[in-house]
Amino acid sequence: MPRKVISICSFKGGTAKTSTLLHIGSALSLFHKQRVLLIDFDAQANLTTGLGFDPDEQDSMAPVLQGEKSIQDVILKTCIHNMDIIPADTWLERVEVSGALAADRYSHERMKEILRDLDYDVILIDTPPSLCWLTESALIASDFSLVCAIPEFYSVKGLQRLSLFINNIAERHGTKVLGVALSFWNPRGTSNDAFLKVIEQTFPGKLLQAKVRRDIAVSRATIYGKPIFETEPKARASLDYKALTHEILERV
Repeated sequence: MPRKVISICSFKGGTAKTSTLLHIGSALSLFHKQRVLLIDFDAQANLTTGLGFDPDEQDSMAPVLQGEKSIQDVILKTCIHNMDIIPADTWLERVEVSGALAADRYSHERMKEILRDLDYDVILIDTPPSLCWLTESALIASDFSLVCAIPEFYSVKGLQRLSLFINNIAERHGTKVLGVALSFWNPRGTSNDAFLKVIEQTFPGKLLQAKVRRDIAVSRATIYGKPIFETEPKARASLDYKALTHEILERV
């Protein structure tokens, strides 16, 4: 498979976006022997802390985007073989209005140039839960976007604005929506049909069949700074993330 760059997106917090990225990346490395790079491009740094790193002690993509460091300087090994990470920090939040980026009218295309020659099979970018410069830069750099949602009213309504944002970038830069991943899924939820209908209307044919059920084991894994495959491999969310990763590989 040629190298693929995938942005993980959501218009609001609480959609398990970061957990989804962490577990897809881990599953690709552990079960599909892919060389994976995770990029935490969200100033909240949940992916960074979720893998046991302190964001206050690491460099992020910020100095790389500013031309002050090379990307190799900020890549760290994780606890998973063949899976690396570029951490996040608070400097990311307004990186586009400072330093070299402030005067660059094409600054949102710099990320794509930086990632072009990296030697990984898959690069996964964790974007902020907003339609900002960071999200736009990540989407421009990506071959695909994976949209995260939960079966809850505000999450699903936010998909419509995210769809317009992604489609606007896709017209100019060619990125494609890979799919919509649902988390916190309850197979017996009373409003499931209504939520699924809105998703189908907003992203026709993109809803992924593998859905991640609510599982406290995911939260417990975060405490240890490891994916659920390492802490509770037989948990239902572990099985769901494996199925989701397999389906994503098929679509790619």
